[in-house]
Amino acid sequence: MTLTSGNSLQRSIRRLSDYRFEVGMYRPPSEGGSASLLLRVTGNCPWNKCRFCEMYKEHKFVYRSVEDIKADIDAVKTMSDEIKDISWTMGFGGNITREVATAILRGNPSLQSNHCFITVFNWLYSGGKTAFLQDANSLIMRPHELVEVVSYIRESLSTITRLTSYARGKTLAQRKPEQLKAIREAGLDRLHVGLETGDDELLSIVRKGVTSEEQIEGGRKAVEAGFQLSEYWMPDLGGRERWRQHAENTARVLSAINPHYIRSRPFVPRPGTPMFDDYRSGAFTLSSPHERLEELRVMIERLDFTSRVCFDHAMNSWVDSHGGLLFSQDYEGYQFPDMKPLLLERIAEGLTVNESEHVHVRDLIALGAL
Repeated sequence: MTLTSGNSLQRSIRRLSDYRFEVGMYRPPSEGGSASLLLRVTGNCPWNKCRFCEMYKEHKFVYRSVEDIKADIDAVKTMSDEIKDISWTMGFGGNITREVATAILRGNPSLQSNHCFITVFNWLYSGGKTAFLQDANSLIMRPHELVEVVSYIRESLSTITRLTSYARGKTLAQRKPEQLKAIREAGLDRLHVGLETGDDELLSIVRKGVTSEEQIEGGRKAVEAGFQLSEYWMPDLGGRERWRQHAENTARVLSAINPHYIRSRPFVPRPGTPMFDDYRSGAFTLSSPHERLEELRVMIERLDFTSRVCFDHAMNSWVDSHGGLLFSQDYEGYQFPDMKPLLLERIAEGLTVNESEHVHVRDLIALGAL
């Protein structure tokens, strides 16, 4: 490497500190597993009233302008190109390697705590294939503006093969089919929706702001528009008081939607939320690990669809008779209806394991582990 090229390399490394774009805190685990690029198109949650949720509290919803979002996309593109140029200058042919990372961080140590750089570098290192639109409900954007943003992402960041977002079932139900189809055709591929429960009484209690029929309508519209749809549900959200209606009605709603994935997120009362206060006061009672499995059994028996059922979260921590995880925690899960008998067998096995071997959420709360 010549002196001239060495000086050019150092300038390029220093410039990486100049690029800024908004990065939020939250994304689905499957997007973290693929090191998705995080692009914040709205700030926080437009609803923000769910009694079980601690995310985005004390933060007002921010509707970002298309111009600001495009400026962020431009910053990502420029930073990405700069990192690739550094790789070329170092003789790695544009490939993003550990050696490139080491050289950049040695030349500019401040980048070790720069979230923008870390996000872009990890995205490139993983292939630059996936991106996630933050925050809680990107579909709240005016449809024509979201189409413009998604199209700009696809034009500017051409390596992306999957573009994903959170959405609310209520918002999807309110959108016209042609609006959703336009957003899908612009390049938004996958939606993650927090169903939580399909029981209307429980939806009202937790202030989800949506009915079971709206959930069905929104989910069906998303599928019909061509989105790959992941719906999330919360085992034990009804506690001992309402576990059966929670299980049966959640199965009813999910069967009616027939999403591509349903993902289990067992309920945990989070400090600072009204549901945690209910738990502390005794107004809400957590189920035991076996009771949660019994609820799960009732729901799984009633599911009638061709979805994948996934347990890709650490709170799905039941153990089998050998002390291993009862359920696979990979992102693809169990394909229905073919693997339904296997999943029911796993639940039956979990119910034979001494309850003390399973993780009890109550104990984690007492230990301050949550």
